[in-house]
Amino acid sequence: MTERAKRAATHEAGAGLLSGLLPELAGSSSRIAAGSLLTVEHLSVADVAGILAMTTRLEQMDAAERARVLVGRTIALLFYESSTRTRTSFELAAKSLGATTTLVSDKSSSIEKGESLKDTGLTLRALGAEAIVLRHPSSGSASLLARVTGLPVLNAGDGMHQHPSQALLDLRTILLRLGRDASTVDAKSLAGITLVITGDILHSRVARSNAMLLPRLGARVVLCGPPELLPESALGLSEGIEGAGSIEIERDFGRALAQADAVMMLRIQKERLAGFDLDLAEFIERYQLSEERLAAASPNLLVMHPGPIIRGLEIAGEVADGPQSVIEEQVSQGQAVRRALLVRALGVTA
Repeated sequence: MTERAKRAATHEAGAGLLSGLLPELAGSSSRIAAGSLLTVEHLSVADVAGILAMTTRLEQMDAAERARVLVGRTIALLFYESSTRTRTSFELAAKSLGATTTLVSDKSSSIEKGESLKDTGLTLRALGAEAIVLRHPSSGSASLLARVTGLPVLNAGDGMHQHPSQALLDLRTILLRLGRDASTVDAKSLAGITLVITGDILHSRVARSNAMLLPRLGARVVLCGPPELLPESALGLSEGIEGAGSIEIERDFGRALAQADAVMMLRIQKERLAGFDLDLAEFIERYQLSEERLAAASPNLLVMHPGPIIRGLEIAGEVADGPQSVIEEQVSQGQAVRRALLVRALGVTA
């Protein structure tokens, strides 16, 4: 990989890259609708507390009562990338609240014919969509869509930029599994907790969102991986991010695990590694979460993974299925948190 390409990749993984990726954004100054969730960067602790409190209220409702919360409302799911967990959990969350959903993918719509994101969004608005859940391969796409449509937009992953709902569900999973209050959070809710994030951090919107969010609630975040996947400045975390002092880099996975209350493994994103000189066998030897490494860590260590999992690469299958794994719980929490985000997006009181 050339030095120029490395700098470009690092820059995109840094904060707020909108210009140059989506030319349609230029000159677009429409107001972003209240209820949009584009990034965790602008979520205050009070915002997070409100979302998690709403999650608990909806979870405690009788199913029949919950199914009336968004009855008669229409939500569009606009997915330009393949997704199982995120798309399905947003869809099931919306339907459990009584909303009507429509799924639009790049393989079964005018997107395949070259229609722009802007025009697709305007079409969905004209057809009655009241909010849009977007996954897109370009950083800044969610902001573009929110500005040009004026609708509430929930960012379900935009390029290497952000995945805010994943960070919120990860937060709730950690709180619940550690026996902490998940309905009334504040700046000390994760005090004394260390989360280690390991793997392809350079390309991970999940790592970026978690590293921005969790320190605001008191957590210490340790990033671990080889320089190819974790350059010192890749995430730009010192650039105006509250709590950045609680984020560290540790190259030795064993030393990182020895400090951890929870470890989040990230898959190697082979689709983004063109031009990288990465030895997968060496990566497995140094950074795979194996049974041996897990046994040497705390017996209470939480094992996390946002999916999709590549068994035998970043994580051993036995570890993913083991008693310390909360991977399936993360999926369940995804639906719960996304219910609250949909209610918030549409401005409904529940």
